[in-house]
Amino acid sequence: MSGNTFGTLFAVTNFGESHGPAIGCVIDGCPPGMALSEEDIQPDLDRRRPGTSRHVTQRQEEDRVEILSGVYEGQTTGTPICLLIRNTDQRSKDYSEIAQTFRPGHADYSYLQKYGVRDPRGGGRSSARLTAPMVAAGAVAKKWLAQKYGMLVRGCMTQIGEIVIPFESWDHVPNNPFFAPVADVSALESYMDSLRKAGDSCGARIRVTASGVPPGLGEPLYDKLDADIAWAMMGINAVKGVDIGAGFASVAQRGTTHGDSMTPQGFRSNNAGGVLGGISTGQDLDVSIAVKPTSSIISPRETINMQGQATEVVTKGRHDPCVGIRATPIAEAMLALVVMEHALRQRAQNADVNPPLAPIRSSFL
Repeated sequence: MSGNTFGTLFAVTNFGESHGPAIGCVIDGCPPGMALSEEDIQPDLDRRRPGTSRHVTQRQEEDRVEILSGVYEGQTTGTPICLLIRNTDQRSKDYSEIAQTFRPGHADYSYLQKYGVRDPRGGGRSSARLTAPMVAAGAVAKKWLAQKYGMLVRGCMTQIGEIVIPFESWDHVPNNPFFAPVADVSALESYMDSLRKAGDSCGARIRVTASGVPPGLGEPLYDKLDADIAWAMMGINAVKGVDIGAGFASVAQRGTTHGDSMTPQGFRSNNAGGVLGGISTGQDLDVSIAVKPTSSIISPRETINMQGQATEVVTKGRHDPCVGIRATPIAEAMLALVVMEHALRQRAQNADVNPPLAPIRSSFL
C-alpha cells in the first residue's frame, strides 16, 4: 500500500492500524544534534488524544510515545527516528455488526473497491487514529523550527456546526476542550450535548497559523508552499476544504482590497496568507480547514451490504460527535511538517542567497 510517506527531506512514514497492537512513524531526515526526548513530543499527543472530555470519543488511550531509534544520549543522530504509540483500549467487537455492511461517509466501500479487502475495526488505516503519529512527528518539526527561526505554530477552532466562534485571544485556547479562542464556551457545550442526544454529528472550521516563517520558502511551479499546505491539510481525515489567507472570501474582494499593500514598515494586510507566487513572504502563514461531520453516528442510515442488498446501518462504539474538536493539534502538526520540509529544501539549495532587501513583516498586527 503506497501513499504512507509524507515529505522527502523530512520524510515521515506512518504505520499501523486503529485496532492493531500499535501505531507510529519513522522520521528520516531530522537534522542531527537537536536535543529530543519523549517529553518534547508528549504534550502535543496529550492535546490530541481521545477521552479528554465528554465531548469526544471515550476511548481511553494514553498515547504514550516511545522513541525507539535515532536519538543517542538525548540528541538526534541524523538517522531514522522511530516513534511508537501502543494501542491499549481497542474494542473490535463494536465493529462486528458492520463487517458485512458499508457505513455512509466512511472509506469502507472505497477501500474494498481498491484493495478487495478491508479492516472493519475502527476503519483500519482510514481511521483518524493514524493522525497521532503525525502529531508526534509534527512536534519534532515544531521544536527544530522554533530553535532555528523562533517559529510558533498554533491553531484554534473558529466554527462548530452553525456556531461561529469569535476570536478573543490565543490565551483561551489551552483552557477549554474545543481549542476555542474565547473565555466562555458554555454555548458550545450546550450545542454538543444536544447533538449527542439527537444521535447526530457536526463539522467544524479550524484555523492554524505559523509566525516567524522566513521569506523564501516554497518552489515554483508545482512545489509551491501553499500548494503543499493544501495537499497536507487535505490528507487529514475528514477535511473537505482548505482556505489560505482570504481563501474563498477573495471571490468577493476587489483587487484594490485583496492585494496586500506594502510599506517600509511592513504589509498592510495578509489576504495572501503569507504566500505569494508559492513562496513565503515572511508574514504569518494563515490557513483554515473545513472538517466534515463525523460519519460514525447512532442514527440509522440507508446502505448496502457486501452482497449489494439494501439494508440499514447503525454505527455503535465510541465516536466523536465532532471530529473537528481534536483536529487543531493535527492541523498544527501538518503545517509544521510542510514548513520543515521547505526549510530544509531552502537550506540545501539557497543557503548562500543574500537578498538585497531586508525582510518586512506585517504592520497591521
